[in-house]
Amino acid sequence: MLREIAFDTETTGLNPLGGDRIVEIGCVEMRGNVRTGQFFHAYINPERLVPAAAAAVHGLTDDFLRDKPVFAKVVNDFLKFIGDSPLVIHNASFDMGFINMELERCKKPLISMDRAVDTVTMARKKFPGAPASLDALCRRFNIDLSRRTQHGALLDAELLADVYLELQGGRQTLLALETDAAITVTPEVAASQTATVQIERRHFSASPEEVAAHRAFLAKLKDAAWYRFGLLEKAE
Repeated sequence: MLREIAFDTETTGLNPLGGDRIVEIGCVEMRGNVRTGQFFHAYINPERLVPAAAAAVHGLTDDFLRDKPVFAKVVNDFLKFIGDSPLVIHNASFDMGFINMELERCKKPLISMDRAVDTVTMARKKFPGAPASLDALCRRFNIDLSRRTQHGALLDAELLADVYLELQGGRQTLLALETDAAITVTPEVAASQTATVQIERRHFSASPEEVAAHRAFLAKLKDAAWYRFGLLEKAE
C-alpha cells in the first residue's frame, strides 16, 4: 500500500535565498490516503531572529525557539522518517525551496521536485477559479478548522492529509477491496476517520403486504426484469 507523507514547514519569512530559515517541520504518514497516526515534528532554532510579522502568523518567537535544536541536529531523523516516499505539500515550491536550502547547508542530498505532490495544483485543476488556500479547502470539504487559531506545521500537515484524501475523491476511495495489507491506526486517528458501516442481512421473508405492494409496483412496469429473468412468478 502506497506510503505518502503530508509535509509542511513554518519559516522566518518567504525567501530562503535571502536568509529566511525553517522554524518548524511537520510530517504526517499516510498509507492508502489514510493517516496512520505516525508523524515527525520538530521546532528548530533558525539561528537568526524571527521577524514580528512571521511570529504573528505561527506564534513561534525568539524566546521559544532559543533552546530548540538547529536543523543539522534533526536532519537525519527527518530524512529517515520521510524515506523515499512522495511528499504531499500545499504549494510545493515554497516548502521544497526551504527544505532543500537547509539540506544544502548540511551538505545533504537535495530532494527532487519529482517527489512532490502539490495540492494547490490539484485544487486549481479540480475547482478552477475557486480559492485554493488550505483554509478554503478545509471549509469546502467540511474539515474541522477549530484548532487552527495560528499556522502550525504539524497541524497543517494533518489538515493537508485530510484535504488530499478529499481532492482524490473523498472517503469513498477507501472502499477498494484490498485485503493484502493492514494499516495500523491509533485509536485517536481511528476516531477521526469515517468508519465502514456493515448492515446485517435480513434473515426473514417479506410480509404478504410487502409482496402485494411489490407486485402492484411491477404491474406498472413494461417487461419488468423480475419476471423476464424468472426472479418472480406472475400472479395468476
